Amino acid sequence: MPRTLRIAPKRVRSDDRLDLTEHLGELRHRLIVSALALVIAFAGMYAIHGQLIEILTWPLPADHQELITLSPTEPFFTTLKVCFWAAILVALPVWLYQLYAYVIPAVSDQPRRVMIAVVTGLAALFCAGVAFGYLVVLPVALDFLTGFGGETFNTQLRAGEYFGFATTMLLASGLMFEVPIAMAALARMGVASAGLYRRQWRVAVVGMAAIAAVLPGGDPISMVLLMLPQFVLYGVGIALAAEFGQAPLWRRSDLDAV
Repeated sequence: MPRTLRIAPKRVRSDDRLDLTEHLGELRHRLIVSALALVIAFAGMYAIHGQLIEILTWPLPADHQELITLSPTEPFFTTLKVCFWAAILVALPVWLYQLYAYVIPAVSDQPRRVMIAVVTGLAALFCAGVAFGYLVVLPVALDFLTGFGGETFNTQLRAGEYFGFATTMLLASGLMFEVPIAMAALARMGVASAGLYRRQWRVAVVGMAAIAAVLPGGDPISMVLLMLPQFVLYGVGIALAAEFGQAPLWRRSDLDAV
């Protein structure tokens, strides 16, 4: 019988031992699912590329919505790049789930309800992050950046550079909203704990500021807008870590011995 493509994580207990072939087979399965998600997402984005470009130009100020291209091939390749980056945005929740489903079963048992909650949380937080970047961060950042030095510079926006800027910002905003799930996953694996997150909150704030600073734009307004929700999300991550965390890996052997 032909093998079917499995979406749910493999039922592997934390005390099971898999050989190298089984690990490579599971990894291959995860990569195939991730690649299929990207191909399907790209086909969907290309089918609506006109509407997609209109959506991405909406945050621009009214006097900068006509983008320029400098070669005959640039419109075509820019459209492909826009569809590709949009496909990554669409497929990323699937990729994150595949990564979670590959790593987590090796270190803890996974009830089905927990996996459903993880998938829902990954998708919801990522979509919330993209929406926040699109509706809040991009319009404010673009208004500031395109208006800066208006009396000195004749600002014209090249299509490829603008779409790269916008999609990177949206991707980063979506990923930053995944912080609570990442914190809970590390706690579930025993790598970190809620107590560690509480003690290291200053380091977390510095990290948030550094990430916001290196993102496209880098202006103070977009930095602040990106950082503000992170404080709330970090608190949510601490609560999830306290609820779903397990004993650290280096202590489990001691507990098992008792």
